Amino acid sequence: MKMRLLNTEVAFALPGKQSIIEVAIAEGSTVQEVIEASKITEQYPEIDLSTAKVGIWSKVVKLTETVRDGDRVEIYRPLIADPKEVRKKRAERAKQEGRADKITGGRPSQAKTSSQD
Repeated sequence: MKMRLLNTEVAFALPGKQSIIEVAIAEGSTVQEVIEASKITEQYPEIDLSTAKVGIWSKVVKLTETVRDGDRVEIYRPLIADPKEVRKKRAERAKQEGRADKITGGRPSQAKTSSQD
């Protein structure tokens, strides 16, 4: 019986550089096997599969997930800032600058500002 090959891609991006490597691999292969076959860790030695999150088409999966024909396996970099903290700081700055209501945090009401004139 002839083994069927699947066409997949492995993607990894840094702020200034992106790599997408095409990989033909045997049916039944896992995400980890596709990544290893791509040899992307030779180009990017900072990739640590024991800690990096991976996904298929923007959906986080485990390294043991089986790939299908046409899948793009993505290796995600760790976040450099907590998104909740960034939003919190941005909201505080908007309140201080008068771009947000100091009580509700929302946009200042136009009715309030025009009635105070």
